[in-house]
Amino acid sequence: MIKGIYTSASGMIPRLKKQEVIANNISNSSTSGFKKDNVFVRELSRAEQKVAPKKSDWQTPIADEEYVDYRPGVFDRTDNPLDLAIEGDGFFTLQAEDGSTLLTRSGTFMVNSDGYISYPGGYLLTSEGGPIQVGNGKVSVGRTGEVEVDGLTVGRITPMTVDNLEDLKKVGRSLFAVPEGVELVPTVQPTIQQGYLETSNVDIISEMVDMIISYRAYEANAKAVQSQDNSLEHLFNRVGGR
Repeated sequence: MIKGIYTSASGMIPRLKKQEVIANNISNSSTSGFKKDNVFVRELSRAEQKVAPKKSDWQTPIADEEYVDYRPGVFDRTDNPLDLAIEGDGFFTLQAEDGSTLLTRSGTFMVNSDGYISYPGGYLLTSEGGPIQVGNGKVSVGRTGEVEVDGLTVGRITPMTVDNLEDLKKVGRSLFAVPEGVELVPTVQPTIQQGYLETSNVDIISEMVDMIISYRAYEANAKAVQSQDNSLEHLFNRVGGR
């Protein structure tokens, strides 16, 4: 009976994490360039049995792992010349004040007080030659990334990526940090769309369905724990009353 309580309780823990992740996805459904999170739940016993002595399944905990879904969102036309979207793989490369590099799929850019193309929060959009300064001129971005101001080329945006997307770390605002030692590599034949933004890849209907399913699973396990706890209490009362 203790085994049953443990098994049911272990099934509740990942469901709590799943609810938190879904709630965060829904709250960011209108955030440009947002990539939704998912929770991968697995039993470790099968893997451990190959390298360690066999344990009872109920003695092995259930682990949950959060991962990012990098599938692209749809493009939303804005006609704002500083709204950019990447058609294909890769990210815009940003430079933080401390010199660190950040990546994003959100192309919600503006021109800062120094005349540089920047991302909300003060991050500078970088090209092959560094941050892009456009001043007060008319900005035009070609499909291959060339940035022109009043007809003169001032830089070229090259979408970058990493060999293993799992190395990237979410840091909020649709931004991803690049850990030290991870090398950026250019993507193959990306296309820049000026006047468009990539929406989040969150499907509200799908998230709501997953939330209901997750809640029902949590509820079922909670009821199982309560039922087994009541049975155990009844057993102790009978034994203790003799």
